[in-house]
Amino acid sequence: MKKMLLGYVGAQATVSQEDGQKLTHIHLAFGKVYPDGSVQAGQLPVLEQLEQLRCWNPGLRCSVSLINGDPQAFTTVCGDPKLRQSFAQSCRELVETFQLDGIDLDWEYPCVTTNGSDASPDDRENFTLTLRALRRKLDTLPGRPSLSIAAAAEPFYTRCVDLQAIAPLLDYLCLMTYDLKGNPHAVAGHHTALYETPGDIFPNSCAGALELFHRCGVPKEKLLLGAAFYSRKWVDLPDRYHGLLQMSPQGGGYGPGYGELVRGFLNQNGFTYYWDETAKAPYLFDGSTFLSFDDPRSLEEKCRYVRQEGYGGVFYWEHSCDPTGVLLHSLWEGLYPKKCQ
Repeated sequence: MKKMLLGYVGAQATVSQEDGQKLTHIHLAFGKVYPDGSVQAGQLPVLEQLEQLRCWNPGLRCSVSLINGDPQAFTTVCGDPKLRQSFAQSCRELVETFQLDGIDLDWEYPCVTTNGSDASPDDRENFTLTLRALRRKLDTLPGRPSLSIAAAAEPFYTRCVDLQAIAPLLDYLCLMTYDLKGNPHAVAGHHTALYETPGDIFPNSCAGALELFHRCGVPKEKLLLGAAFYSRKWVDLPDRYHGLLQMSPQGGGYGPGYGELVRGFLNQNGFTYYWDETAKAPYLFDGSTFLSFDDPRSLEEKCRYVRQEGYGGVFYWEHSCDPTGVLLHSLWEGLYPKKCQ
């Protein structure tokens, strides 16, 4: 079975012919869900590109990824049987209207009240019921549109969602193995490392998250590893151990996208490149600022791991962060090495 190579393409991005021919899937980010069960595709340039993209790559599958259009939307819709049916029908109509290949739900996160959205302990069961209704509705369309979700790569998510119950309903699951460090972490570290770093008091990694979700009932072939086309940043660090696992008084924030890193940070302006051989992850440090990111070397390691361990593929956030195309090409070479010889 061919590994998936999926890109999240945001509102500021378009896809070139070269990139479109490398991808197997695109998720348009984002459409929105509202408390009355309605959905909107939003102003997404790639919607206008779909016909051209499919001419370039007839096998390319394009889905819309849906987020809260209102803080209470997902919890309200999923918690009401009539709204669940209305939402499923709205998604079906969205697929038909724009000739999409699937629906992706990016609910961040069921049962969690700390991210500004409404939540309830009942979200866990209600999410399963909603996915079941959506699966039934999509199955009435020709070509069986896909159903997927984006999931936080953390242990809390496995308690907030019934993974064993929803796995049969999903075609695949995008495991967000990035932002593993960042707000609210005050410890500077790798936000998308393949393996854990020894001495890390908050250990996490791509491999650890994938293994956890598989143990919780998701088949390996349905799990996609997430790669980051952007960086995470910590400032005001002590100049020790090149900033790795040092404490910042401010916590971690978002850093530049990969294209900007190449232009102004990579071994420039006081920043030095380092490689953590254990974690299989790069980082930059200038004596006080630490930047964690993915690069071709780390992506090669991730692709090798996915191939060897039998996972479904790799996806990334977000397409516009790397206008050079270098990272997508690295993923393409890493997942399909025979094609590149």
